[in-house]
Amino acid sequence: MQLWVREKFRLRFTYQLLDIKYFWEHLENFQYEIMVKQSQLSNSLSNVTGVGFILLQITFFEDKTFEGRSYEVTTDQPDLCAHLNCCNSVKVESGCYEHPNYGGHQYFLKKGEYPDYQQWMGSSDSIRSCLDLPSQPQKHSQLQIYDKNDFGGRMLEFMDDCSSLQEDFHYSNIQSCHVLEGSWIFYEKPHFRGQQYLLKPGEYRQFTDWGATTAKVGSFQPTVDIS
Repeated sequence: MQLWVREKFRLRFTYQLLDIKYFWEHLENFQYEIMVKQSQLSNSLSNVTGVGFILLQITFFEDKTFEGRSYEVTTDQPDLCAHLNCCNSVKVESGCYEHPNYGGHQYFLKKGEYPDYQQWMGSSDSIRSCLDLPSQPQKHSQLQIYDKNDFGGRMLEFMDDCSSLQEDFHYSNIQSCHVLEGSWIFYEKPHFRGQQYLLKPGEYRQFTDWGATTAKVGSFQPTVDIS
């Protein structure tokens, strides 16, 4: 009986040593498989969202110079009406919209502090929704603009920002456009001022497709330039 117990213990100990040996021999493979799985998960999430990942943090204040009632958000907010009556200053890392559900005037702001709404070219003290606009991971941006609807007339192609469409190209109205790569922001006035519009990759057969009321565009830039 004692011999049988001793033999059983010896076999168990041998199996444990074999398990440990197998573990160390395959540790590098295990680590590699973990890295592959992590990479696949990261790529899958990037493919779903089309963007890189950053932490959204934006604080709204009802009064100027960051005073009065405040509200901080870390996710997209389609309706801020329940939290704020108005907004006169903001500490921001993403885009804001004048109306609920991302409607009305759009404001795309770099990370920073804005002590009053005129600093972000706001038309009023109204901000009713906000949307995270993470940095784009793409290396290239490409845009084609046309002076007639449905991609007709004169065409110009850009891969970088344009501070004054009229001065540089004698081109003041964009009737249609095709965003081939990246996301772009159109500004109503030169030097990145005035009403703003976000255009993601796709076809825009007329200016109303990107939410504008006129075809007037004074300047534009890819979103990678404002991150």
